[in-house]
Amino acid sequence: MTVPLLKIGAVLSTMAMVTNWMSQTLPSLVGLNGTTISRGGTSEKIVSALYPSPEEGWQIYSSAQDADGKCICTVVAPAQNMCNRDPRSKQLRQLMEQVQNISQSMEVLDLRTYRDLQYVRNMEALMKVVDGKLKTASENPRSLNPKSFQELKDKVTQLLPLLPVLEQYKADARMIVRLKEEVRNLSLVLMAIQEEMGAYDYEELRQRVLLLETRLQSCMQKLGCGKLTGVSNPITIRASGSRFGSWMTDTMIPSSDNRVWSMDGYYKGRRVLEYHTLSDFVKGQNFVQHLLPHPWAGTGHVVYNGSLYYNKYQSNIIIKYHFRSRSVLVQRSLGGAGYNNTFPYSWGGSSDIDLMADESGLWAVYTTIPNAGNIVISRLEPQTLEVLQSWDTGFPKRSAGEAFMICGTLYVTNSHLAGAKIYFAYYTNSSSYEYTDIPFHNQYSHISMLDYNPRERVLYTWNNGHQVLYNITLFHVINSSGD
Repeated sequence: MTVPLLKIGAVLSTMAMVTNWMSQTLPSLVGLNGTTISRGGTSEKIVSALYPSPEEGWQIYSSAQDADGKCICTVVAPAQNMCNRDPRSKQLRQLMEQVQNISQSMEVLDLRTYRDLQYVRNMEALMKVVDGKLKTASENPRSLNPKSFQELKDKVTQLLPLLPVLEQYKADARMIVRLKEEVRNLSLVLMAIQEEMGAYDYEELRQRVLLLETRLQSCMQKLGCGKLTGVSNPITIRASGSRFGSWMTDTMIPSSDNRVWSMDGYYKGRRVLEYHTLSDFVKGQNFVQHLLPHPWAGTGHVVYNGSLYYNKYQSNIIIKYHFRSRSVLVQRSLGGAGYNNTFPYSWGGSSDIDLMADESGLWAVYTTIPNAGNIVISRLEPQTLEVLQSWDTGFPKRSAGEAFMICGTLYVTNSHLAGAKIYFAYYTNSSSYEYTDIPFHNQYSHISMLDYNPRERVLYTWNNGHQVLYNITLFHVINSSGD
């Protein structure tokens, strides 16, 4: 009776030692003490990085020369990733998966062994009775009459279910041996990796990576403008507010302002929430409230150089509201522009006037009756809101889902619903247009705000109560002379 219990206890002790080794030794071997490891590709929350997609690293495609000798290169922006392409990182991830599999197997063994141990303990009293009867029978054979023999036989029959339990125990013991061998192999591999990694100061490498990221961002700014050729998968930052709204950061270049603004709704709203950082916005904390002196219409607002530009409710007036002084600096009517759902985007929502900014400055996208409902682009003077120049794109605004400017080019989606794509582009530098076919994944099926931020080179969207970012791919043509 004592031997099976001791063996099972030894199994549990072995499992405890292996689990303890994995929890204490493994993190130190791989250098991950105090680090939380998450599965790649499931990132839905952003805590401290504006560009959180783990699958998208620095992507500067190899350059080539055209017939005129110009250098042609393609850059995916923005791009922030640290050591994602280090083969050791992949090897460590695979090892961690193996460790997880071993841990799960050991949990199953632990539960099963505990169950078997309980069963053996329950059978212990019966085994003592049988043991006593066998001793009595061996010491005094004449005491074993037919009735006593039948009772003994019945007791032994009750013990028969214990046999498969013990068989399972033997199988589990063999599995423990296999797991110990796997852990031993893992230990050797991890020790080898640790020995190899010991030649590097990873804190120094991390600082070098951060420096390279800064230089890359500076280089990207020097690259100047490019043609949009692709949009990444959506990166959900937060789910908050109603179905319609807008959120943004300052679009001025250069700027060190990290504040985030949120404006929920499209109809008669006046409350603007200002968050200190993106991390605060994600957590919904550390914000102040601005109460605008005039309500807004639509979701086509933009923050440019510390001021909010928005369309005044039931009018074609544009207002410039300065956040720090909490005052209106200027307001001006956008001559002839439709308002109050006269010429909105396809989703409605008083989206007649859409204000935006890009590398070239401040813009207004709208339409007028003389333009027969086609989209008009006007470049605005930020201080006075005076219209500097206008273009008639010829594209009907009611057929557009949303629109945004990049490098003086207006890009238009063909729907605000699922299945949308970037369908039309108008180039203000040449007053020409083309139809495009750029895929655009509308994850939550109802976009009510879509804007480009030239400082961060991302698209901001409000999609059915979700605040979402998209990275973009720009195609650049750079003169060999450096112009």
